[in-house]
Amino acid sequence: MPIQTLVALATYNEIETLPSLVDEIHKQLPDAHVLVVDDNSPDGTGQWCEQSSLQHDWFFHLPRPGKLGLGTALEGALQFGVQHEYAHVITLDADWSHPPSALPAMVEAARQADVVIGSRYCPGGGIEGWPLRRRIASRIMNRATRLFVGLPLTDCTGNYRLYGASQLKRLKWDSLQCEGYAYLEEILFALHRQDAKFAEVPIIFTDRQAGESKINFAEILGAAKVLGRLALRRLT
Repeated sequence: MPIQTLVALATYNEIETLPSLVDEIHKQLPDAHVLVVDDNSPDGTGQWCEQSSLQHDWFFHLPRPGKLGLGTALEGALQFGVQHEYAHVITLDADWSHPPSALPAMVEAARQADVVIGSRYCPGGGIEGWPLRRRIASRIMNRATRLFVGLPLTDCTGNYRLYGASQLKRLKWDSLQCEGYAYLEEILFALHRQDAKFAEVPIIFTDRQAGESKINFAEILGAAKVLGRLALRRLT
């Protein structure tokens, strides 16, 4: 039987967290494959990935020449999944913010849905370790996305997701313009317009324990601009 699930992580300087996370992913989904898309991390993440790909037949490494943005990294991972004929592609952050323990529940939920969101905001979900200002900003962005873009989800901005390959094959990839974090809203908008069926699985999001967040003010401003553009597209 072909492998059904690919778990993909986009990395830049995640050597402190990635090895233990990959081990736990493999423990939770022993029949899945794991792909790491690394943007030439100077901390040795890429070298660890290359060595691991030689040691394990379930581990794959997609190196890139430099820091090219989360959006393009995720798109590369999703297209890898389609090209290699996986049934599902799961994405999550490489810093232990997203609990691997939720992976089996997400796969189970995919029996009834095209896209499954690991949600911080649906009943049973939550956040640990964030300051109040970041919680407020996240809530505002999610509510604005639901209001202006019309996504039927409680959590539109997180990266913990399962995508069904049947929906990914229908995407017009050239229409996805975002290279950074705004890609997360943009691809959900595109899938929603394809009438994808969504489901949410509650997770407890934990702020990273090592490394530095890649989100900055420019990313937040860019996401707000994309939200406005998607709201206008919704009217057409």
